Amino acid sequence: MAQTPTVRTAGKSGPAEWRNWAGNVRSRPTRVVTPTSVGELQEAVRRAAEQGLRVKAVGTGHSFTAAAATDGVLLRPQALAGIQEVDRAAGTVTVAAGTVLKDLNLALAAQGLSLTNMGDIMEQTVSGATSTGTHGTGRDSASIAAQIRALDLVTADGRLLHCSEKENPDVFAAARLGIGALGVITSLTLAVEPLFFLTAREEPMGFDRVTAEFDEHVAENEHFEFYWFPHTGNCNTKRNNRSQGPAAPPGPVSAWIEDELLSNGVFQAVNSLGRAVPAAIPGIAKVASRALSARTYTDVPYKVFTSPRRVRFVEMEYALPRERAVEALRELKSVVDRSRLRISFPVEVRTAPADDITLSTASGRESAYIAVHMYRGTPYQAYFTAAERIFTEYGGRPHWGKVHTRDAEYLAGVYPRFGEFTALRDRLDPDRLFGNDYLRRVLGA
Repeated sequence: MAQTPTVRTAGKSGPAEWRNWAGNVRSRPTRVVTPTSVGELQEAVRRAAEQGLRVKAVGTGHSFTAAAATDGVLLRPQALAGIQEVDRAAGTVTVAAGTVLKDLNLALAAQGLSLTNMGDIMEQTVSGATSTGTHGTGRDSASIAAQIRALDLVTADGRLLHCSEKENPDVFAAARLGIGALGVITSLTLAVEPLFFLTAREEPMGFDRVTAEFDEHVAENEHFEFYWFPHTGNCNTKRNNRSQGPAAPPGPVSAWIEDELLSNGVFQAVNSLGRAVPAAIPGIAKVASRALSARTYTDVPYKVFTSPRRVRFVEMEYALPRERAVEALRELKSVVDRSRLRISFPVEVRTAPADDITLSTASGRESAYIAVHMYRGTPYQAYFTAAERIFTEYGGRPHWGKVHTRDAEYLAGVYPRFGEFTALRDRLDPDRLFGNDYLRRVLGA
């Protein structure tokens, strides 16, 4: 007998208000459903449609936008988790949509497998990460969504649609990164490869040097990224390249100092101080950025690509044409240097090759990402507005899961296939069962 899904209905006793990880988005759904099977998920969608309630699925809430917010039915797919099939001949793994990336990475490594590329955290669900365009950095390898080979999608009429390059290819092209606008993903088939080693080289470098040599660093490394510390001319670079091994991770004491004490504990204290005394931030930034030291280590991919992030923040990120990124970053630095802004978080710069996903931020063009952050609870609007003004001048595309103010009119101008996506949405969800205020703004009514 099938297990009954957990259902909570709004009233005096709940369900509780839903909040995202950063705490900047809140909503109070009418009903929260945690389906334990695809059939239960389909029934939840059909019932919501009959009752005139909108439906949104939510993962771990790591998006900074209201993409998953709803006053209708909130689907929590966490019970739909785990690897469903490994096809070593095809080099793929099929995984339920509610699987957390950390659990997937551990399970793949246990079977001697790995994703080719990934972002810098692994707390999201697989479907949440792909639907908003989560990415790492890569010269040749792209976002997690670009590694999808097939997916199953529950549409507004409750049907289960299988999509790949051969089956429903138009839906496949869009639904790999669908922002939750086309339906609810129940499973994903991802490309994987035999487990390999990466050697990471972290090295402090001056802003002028790293920007002057940016193209060279991108060309010479499989995965290159850097962080610039506002109010300073200092950066930290990271180069990840494949290695024959063996594993040579940081020692436990060194790892604890770098990844826990400095990156989380001390960083939390520094940001709390900066929030209380903004005038102290430039001095703190100069001291902190000079304290960085070079280190090299080798390990399996997920231990190199990802790291714990316990200091909460709000983030904006834009994808720019790669050839314009350095110019935009220099302009951002100039604005910060001339302003009264006080920024305690580093600015992150990454790259991605062009892909063929309809609304991917790297769709059809090589891209560089510039991400700006502010500590949670600190006013961020002035900084983000200044940064966004620069990014949009260069034809930037905002990350779908991070703070931005763009609307459908702007986005239609920077995405050549924007109309293709909205036409597909009209066909799959004409009554906007999966709509909300955020989607109305970014995709139009």
